[in-house]
Amino acid sequence: MAEADLDAVIRQTARAQTKAVMAAAKKRQAVWVARAAKAKDKETKARFRHLAKSTILNATATAKRLQNSAENAADAYARAMKKAMEEPPPATESKKKSEKKPAKKKADA
Repeated sequence: MAEADLDAVIRQTARAQTKAVMAAAKKRQAVWVARAAKAKDKETKARFRHLAKSTILNATATAKRLQNSAENAADAYARAMKKAMEEPPPATESKKKSEKKPAKKKADA
């Protein structure tokens, strides 16, 4: 894992988080379905079933947004690293100082 690209790690982490969100949503949905089964009147049953359905819909939307954000972040990182690879390295301090001294001598002459 020491050699792994950071954008791949970002994507992998997002997939794990998405799975965790969906697992928690499924557990919550099971709770609402169980409450609907125990409900005594139709109105309460309908309300609990609606909550169960809404839980899954909202969790799915949240997971998609999480995945999209991670994809955007990973793509941005990959683009930034590609751009950094193409740029020339910055000059070191000793080269900068040696370049400044001759410029002053020319100014005095």
